[in-house]
Amino acid sequence: MKKLIKSILVIMLVFIGTSKSFSQKSTSGSYDQKFKLGFGLTAGYPFSEPYDLNIGGDVRLQYDFSKVYSLTLTTGFNNLFVSGDDNDLGYIPVKAGFKAFIFKDQFYVMGEAGAAFAVTNDYNKTSLLLSPTFGYATKYIDISVRYEYLPDFPTISNNTLDKGLGQIALRLAYGFKL
Repeated sequence: MKKLIKSILVIMLVFIGTSKSFSQKSTSGSYDQKFKLGFGLTAGYPFSEPYDLNIGGDVRLQYDFSKVYSLTLTTGFNNLFVSGDDNDLGYIPVKAGFKAFIFKDQFYVMGEAGAAFAVTNDYNKTSLLLSPTFGYATKYIDISVRYEYLPDFPTISNNTLDKGLGQIALRLAYGFKL
């Protein structure tokens, strides 16, 4: 799993490093820095048992410091559903990130890192949260696919309690300039 995370991070760094060559050039010499606010819905597929589905919502504040690069701060609520009599696991993610547009100022890569605070069913652990993302954004709509890794959340492997939850998630959001 560590090799997978390292590989994803290396790929993201390559995209970020080459994004200038793919992005459109601004016709003016300056760029009006601005904030954006987005509200999103997420559906995810966890790769580990006992989780079946992840559904959540989030709020993302984005600061564009150039036409290509942005900083993000994301929070919200996610619920990992468990079938049977086991309890679901709800958590609040708090992530900071870096976004780079790589093609026509609409396609982007983003890396976020932060913490996931479990808040349901007397489970009060906190996990590191790593999240590389690839997405498409227009003036108001943002669609993205991300991989999330939560190394400290409990999972079941070969009928044994283990740790390390990976999942893939699709986010659909509406955003606007502030």
